[in-house]
This record gives sequence, C-alpha cells and structure tokens, in this order.
Amino acid sequence: MKFGPVAIELAEGAVLAHATTAGERRFRKAHRLNGEDVAALRAAGISEVVVAVLSPDDLGEDAAAEKIALSMSHRNVETKPAATGRVNLHAETAGVFTVDAKMIDAINAIDPAITIATLALHAPVEAGQMVATVKIIPFAVAASLVDAVAKICAGGEIFAVNAYRPVNVGVIQTTLPGLKPSVLDKTLRVTEARLARSGGRLTAERRPPHDVTPVAEAARALARDNDMVVIFGASALADFADVIPAAIEKAGGKVIRAGMPVDPGNLLVLGTLDGKRVIGAPGCARSPKENGFDWVLDRLIAGLDVTAGDIAGMGVGGLLMEIPSRPQPREPLPSQPAKAEPRVDIVLLAAGRSSRMGGPNKLLALFDGKPLVRRTAERALRSKAASAIVVTGHQRERVRSALSGLDITLAHNPDFADGLASSLKAGIARVAPDAAGAMIVLGDMPGISSKDLDSLIDAFRRSGGRAVVRAAHQGKRGNPVLLPRSLFSAVAHLEGDTGARHLVEAEGLDVIDVEIGQAASIDVDTREALEGAGGVLQD
Repeated sequence: MKFGPVAIELAEGAVLAHATTAGERRFRKAHRLNGEDVAALRAAGISEVVVAVLSPDDLGEDAAAEKIALSMSHRNVETKPAATGRVNLHAETAGVFTVDAKMIDAINAIDPAITIATLALHAPVEAGQMVATVKIIPFAVAASLVDAVAKICAGGEIFAVNAYRPVNVGVIQTTLPGLKPSVLDKTLRVTEARLARSGGRLTAERRPPHDVTPVAEAARALARDNDMVVIFGASALADFADVIPAAIEKAGGKVIRAGMPVDPGNLLVLGTLDGKRVIGAPGCARSPKENGFDWVLDRLIAGLDVTAGDIAGMGVGGLLMEIPSRPQPREPLPSQPAKAEPRVDIVLLAAGRSSRMGGPNKLLALFDGKPLVRRTAERALRSKAASAIVVTGHQRERVRSALSGLDITLAHNPDFADGLASSLKAGIARVAPDAAGAMIVLGDMPGISSKDLDSLIDAFRRSGGRAVVRAAHQGKRGNPVLLPRSLFSAVAHLEGDTGARHLVEAEGLDVIDVEIGQAASIDVDTREALEGAGGVLQD
C-alpha cells in the first residue's frame, strides 16, 4: 500500500485518507473513489488528494480485520461485522473470560498494522459485553501478514467466556458470644446476591460454634448435598492451623491454600472435601464490595480450576481497595480532608446538520429571542456541572457566534458528517482529567432546564460516581445521559451514528433513571416540532 498525495486524475480506485468536501458533496474518510467521485472533485477545483493506493496483494482494512476474526477459535463469543477496520467480539453469556496471552502477544508482534486487544485474564463479564477487538491501523495491510496471524490462530483456542454454572452452595457461619444474629443475617443476604449474579444458589445454612469439631460436622453434612461449601468464621484466621483449615482436615478434606496475596481478601482458605470445593471466606466477603473471595468464587462457578499456584499468582493487581480504617497497610491513619463530590462536565452536542429542517439550522432557531444552542448552553452553565464543552461542526462559525461571551469550551468536530459517534469522541476528549462523569446533552431539546440537569448530577453523585444516569419520562428512557468515566474508553470505539445508548446496553453497568417529565423526550428534529415548542427558524 502507498500512502500520500496524488493528482486527482490518478485517484480513481484509491481510498481517501481524510474527509473531503466537493461543493454540496462530502466524501467520508476511507471512501473508495470511483470515476464519478473523481470528476466531482475535479469540478470543485481539487487537483490533489491524500489517499491510500492498495497493491494487488493488499487486503482492505475491513476484509483484513474480518479474516483475522474468523480465523480465531473461541467459545461463547460473538463476532460482530467489520467496520472502519475493526471487528468487535462480544460475550454471548455471563461468565469468566480466559485468554491465551502468548497467542495475543504473538499476533501483536507480527506488524504494528495489526492489533488485537482483550479484557484481562479471568475478568468477569456480562452477556453482550465486549471482550476483544481486532483493529487494522492503516487502510489496508499485506495479505501475507493476515495469513501469518491466521496461522497463529490455528494453534488453538485464543479466548473464551467460561459460562457460569447453576451450582448449589451450602453456607456455614460460626458463632461466638457477642456476635449479633443481624450480622449473620446480613452476610447471608450478601452471599445470596453474590451467588445470584453468576447463577449459583444458596441451598442451606448451618450456624455451629466456632470450634473445629462442630464446623467439621457441618461441612461434612453440607458437602453431601451441595456442589460447594462456604464457611464464614466468627473470628478471623490467625494461623494456618486455626479453626477453619483444621475443620476442613478433620472432616476428611484437604487444605489447598490458606492466605492469598489479595487485599482485601488475605485470610481466604481454599480446600476440598469429598470432591467438592470448600472456601473459608475472609471477613471482607461479608460486604458486597469486590474482594479476593469474588476472584476465587467466580472462577469456580465458571468451572475453572483454582490451584495454590493460581492464588499465589494473584498478587499483581491484587491491591483492590483501601480499607477506611487502614488506608495504607501497616501505616498510621493520616488526617483526611473533606471528600469532594464527584466532578461532572457537560458535553453539549451542537454539530449536526439539521437535515430534516430542509436548510435552516435548528440550533440557531430563536426561543424567546435567543438561539436555542445558546439557551441550552446557558442552562448547562447554571447547573451543578463543573464546566460545559460544546461540540461544533455544521455551520461552525455561526454556532460559535451564537455562543459568544459564554464561559464554555469549544471542541470542533471536522468529521461531524460521519455521525453522532464522532461528536461524542470530540467532546469526551475535552472532559477534565479529574471528572468522574460526563453528561451528554443534545442541543435540540428546548425543555431541558438547569434543575433537570442538577437532578441527574445529584443521582450520579449519590451512586458514588459509578452508575449511568438517564433522564426518563413516564418510565421511558430519554435524554440527557450521564456517563461515568469507566465508559470513556469505550466511546473511542464507537463508529458512525452510534450514540451513548449502545454503551449503556453493552457494558452492564448500574443504570439509574431519573424522572424529569416530558422534557426528556422532546426534541425538535422537524419544523413542525420546533414551531410547536415555540421556536422560530432563522435562515
């Protein structure tokens, strides 16, 4: 493949490197030029274009990505259609992701033009979640390189989603004087919820005294009728011969590993009894927050073996979170400043062409004598958001003029004609590094008020800055949508006219719907809708 500027007379059959406008026509990036296209560009006075000229032995970006993806062997994974040199692969079921790192490394070492990225080994996934992506960097790649990748893929399974199995679990909670029954009841509820997310079921519970013999007897009884036994100790593990490991051995079982290099989760015990797995749960497993217990439990429920060596290898990445009473292991508690509320920036999308208006730009329509885009930006600035970023595109200068004097950040999207995804990318790229979330506000929704925006921000902050928050009307989802930072990287993979809704549905995050009334569902895509909402179009 050759890349660079060529005379327009020689451009037929080449692939455009950049979006190009010829009169009323706009050619997208990666468009393959035909004779009619070349004539239109020449008529518009364009004498030279930057293109990629494919060699006879080259494969186009989509064909190359598709061939690589189809050569892979995997389980419970769906291959999506190729687009812009990318093929995404999604989980067909909930489970635990496994990947052959050596195969992935070997593929990525062949040539920088060919890349594959995946989730981490043993990452838990939900059905529909993206687990891997194949991306061809240039517009084409030599067929011989693609063949080299296919040869590596023929070596075996490259990755898989190991589906959760509906296992039955028996729970033991040991007791000591002073241990409140309410603590045990809460632990039971948390454990049931933890099992339910992966298809497991809690079938029985025993509450023996915290002593070796009664715990061993309870373990033998539960192991007969269940696939797994989980033991919560009333007292934390203090020695490798303490009650829980000793009870496993007294029951006739074997301790595989006591202690793990994951914090929280250090005091986990893993054993076997009558061919069933027994887990001595660390105290942190009484909380629903992620800890080392989840790592072991999820793998076992997904049918994966967990050995002493596996647990020993969990140290890198094993520092999951800080314990409030001990912010740094074995370090004194420093004075803590007041915790700031999660920052939210607003991304206001104002790049569209208003194609259904038949000419005028709806964002410049007057509402109470003020351009719609300015009125929306002012409401964003009056909200609790830290800043407002306005993405421009179509009629850039006119939109900028309408926003003159406002304390906003302008982000121009030269590829606005490619669809909504390009504007989302442009806006998210300008969000502050310390922002916990970005609220995507459409410029053509005249009913959205500062109070509505604040309602979404308040809900986001109550979630700890981790949930997706959507405006709703009578139970139906609408706009705006507030995305947590964990979704920002996924925005970079969107293409075409795909918006935030796709991410919300694919990533499996908690979603909070906030009822704000009819404003959540009113936009002004047509002249009738705009005039009905009180707007006056401007030429």
